Order: sequence, then structure tokens, then C-alpha cells
Amino acid sequence: MAAPAIEARGLSYQYATRPKPAFTGVDLRIEHGERVILTGDSGSGKSTLLAVLAGLAGDEEDGHSAGRLTVNGTVGMVMQDPEAQTILTRVGDDVAFGAENLGVPREEIWRRVEYALDAVGLDVPLDHNTAHLSGGQKQRLALAGVLAMGADILILDEPTANLDPAGRDEVIAAVEHVCAATGATLIVVEHRPRPWAHLATRAYRLGEGGVDEVGVDKLPGAPELPPARGVRGDAAALTTRGVQTRVGPPRDLRIPEGASTVITGPNGAGKTTLAHVLAGLDAPRAGEVVYSESIRRGLETPAIKWKSAQLAERIGFVFQEPEHQFVTSTVREEMALSGAPQARIDELLTRLRLDHLVGANPFTLSGGEKRRLSVATALVNAPKLVLFDEPTFGQDDRTFVELAGLIRELTERGVTVVSITHDEAFIASLGDHIIHLEATQ
Repeated sequence: MAAPAIEARGLSYQYATRPKPAFTGVDLRIEHGERVILTGDSGSGKSTLLAVLAGLAGDEEDGHSAGRLTVNGTVGMVMQDPEAQTILTRVGDDVAFGAENLGVPREEIWRRVEYALDAVGLDVPLDHNTAHLSGGQKQRLALAGVLAMGADILILDEPTANLDPAGRDEVIAAVEHVCAATGATLIVVEHRPRPWAHLATRAYRLGEGGVDEVGVDKLPGAPELPPARGVRGDAAALTTRGVQTRVGPPRDLRIPEGASTVITGPNGAGKTTLAHVLAGLDAPRAGEVVYSESIRRGLETPAIKWKSAQLAERIGFVFQEPEHQFVTSTVREEMALSGAPQARIDELLTRLRLDHLVGANPFTLSGGEKRRLSVATALVNAPKLVLFDEPTFGQDDRTFVELAGLIRELTERGVTVVSITHDEAFIASLGDHIIHLEATQ
């Protein structure tokens, strides 16, 4: 009998700073050429398991594994954030980077680069600037990079989580073509696995006792939520007058007070850049943002000039990459920075199911736990305006529904919420007011 691509027996992993294992008791056998989807709750250890399978879990100072793991092949891993995986400024150089580090002969490298780009359907010149690629193109670029390294086991950790629907479809089609053309083994982690179901041979769910096989036809779709309510009243929380950012044309926008506004549009349209300006984190290149008195509370200067404490009391912001707002070594310290009453801190940690992680390092949390902590730090001072950049990123169905309910509660209390999102289920439920940004050239 041929050796499998991956075989795990009693596999577990525990971070050095955590009292309990990230996952335990994993028994798994994946044959060469299989295409596997892995699901599980937020915080169940999916990303950690993938890192262990890929040999990227760190050294003994970071944590330790137990059990037995055999990998027969070369593993390449594509992660969640397209930006974090783009290393060099030219497409060809970026794809060649990993192969060069492996000592592949130069003439072989460029043969592999051209083959990999063709396999993922990224038809751009080798000297094309990587900064000009869309999110979907950058994920295909990352996939080409691992192919050029000779990977025959592809591990993808929520590869479409940050992409618009068009980018998601691009990546899935590219992965399908690669698997068909190369016979590669595939393992994909996704919280919304239904779009991947047609190419999967098996599916597993990771839980407290290990992994259980589930039927591919039983993979969940998007959770059902109440429909959006529309805007009630004429008051505006903020308006923009000819606001020009580094991406896109000047914009005149009106954000209704006490409603849930969604800003959507393709990757690269300037949504995050605009959100930073609306939140007072960046100054516009031209134009101005005018806030209502309920947000300004007596401050007359532009928000970019407010002191940090003044800004945090008035405007909350949840970054697309949660790590960008963590500055301490424990969840407890992260929340305490706010200066908010302990009762308020405890309330939010319990509500967001983080109370058992108060001593954990924020940077070792799962993707979903990091997102929930970033939400908690943004809400702890009870601001009247809260902006979320991709709020459903990394969230399982339970947490998705809880977060949607929390946002709706905020609007019922008169808080204005603005969310940057591609999530169609989120838009349908919380798009009281929708602003669509067009792609920029």
C-alpha cells in the first residue's frame, strides 16, 4: 500500500503561553491527490493544525507538539492575507523568491515561474508591479510561488477570506486547475466552505476530541440573519465634502446616524483607505469630514488632530488585520489600556467569549479570537461611531451571528456603525445603507 501524503496519529499542539492545547487527538490520513476541506469553530485550532502540518509552528520556545506526524511530499502554504505574502515588487521575482531560497538552479527557476503563473491563470508580464494586483491576483501569485518551490501538497488557510466575490471565484478556479493539472494534494480551511465543495473529495471538522469526517454535501453555507432595516430618520452622523484619499476620486458621502452602513466594492477600490480617513486615523489629501455634535462632543478641530483618548471615546475602529491594534502581551493588559471600568471590560470579554483567555498573548490567539478581541478594544469606551474593516473575517457561524446581533444592538442604542465588507450575508442583514465604491484604474 502506497504511503499517504499526510498521516497523523494522536497529534496535538500546545502554545508555550497557553494552559491548554490548541488541538489534541488528531488522527488523519490524507492520500496523494486528495482534496480535503477542514472546518471547525473559531478557536478550534485549524490554523495551528495547518501550521504544524506545514512545519511552520515555530520552535520549542513557541510551543510543542505530541503524537506522530508523517508528511510525504513538499508542502506549500498560502495564508489568509494577500498583502502579507507579497514579498517583492515584480511578479516574476516574487514567484521565484521561494525557489531561489531552496537553491534551485537559475534556468530551472524561470521555467518553474512561467509554468506556475500559467497554472494559476495569472497572465501578466514578469515585470508587472505586484502593488497593482487585485486581492484575488495576489492570492494566485502566492499560489504560484509555492508551485514554483515544487510543492505537491497545497495547504490553504482561508485563502478567500479577504477577497470580494470575483476574487474568491478567481482563486477557487485557479486552485481547481492546479489540482487537475498537477495532481497535487489539497487541504483547505474555510469558514464558508460551500463554494469549495465541488472540488473536495472529503471534508473534516476539527473539534475538542480531534477530527471527524463529515459529508461534503453537508458543508454549511452562510447563516441566515434578519434582513436589513433601512434608514430611520434624516440625521447624519458624518458627511464628507470632496474627500480625496490616495485611492479613488473625490467623494461626497453621507453616513446616516444610528444606522448600519456598509461600504462595499471590489478589492483595490479604496474602501480601507477611506475608512481610515472617516475614523480620524488618516488625513484626507483634500476635502473634509464633518461629524455631528453627538460624535464631536465639543471638539471643533479635524479628528486627525484629536488626542488619542479623545478619539477612542468618540470613534472606535476595528482593523482588517487585528494584530495592527495589539500592543501588549496579554488580553487583560490589552483591554486595560482603555482605562475603562473593570465591569465594562469583563462584560465585553464575556459577551465575546474571551473571558477564559485573559492571560493569553493576543498574538497567539486564533484568527477569530483576534478579531473578537479587536472588536472588544474598539467598543470598550462606548464610542458613538464604530467602523469595522471586514468584521466577519475568521468567524464561524456562531460568532458571525453573535457579531451581527451585537452590531444591531449598537444601532438600536443610537450608535452609528460603518462596516467594510464583501460578505453577502452580512450586507443583506446589516446594509441599512449601502455605499458601493467602484474599482479604480
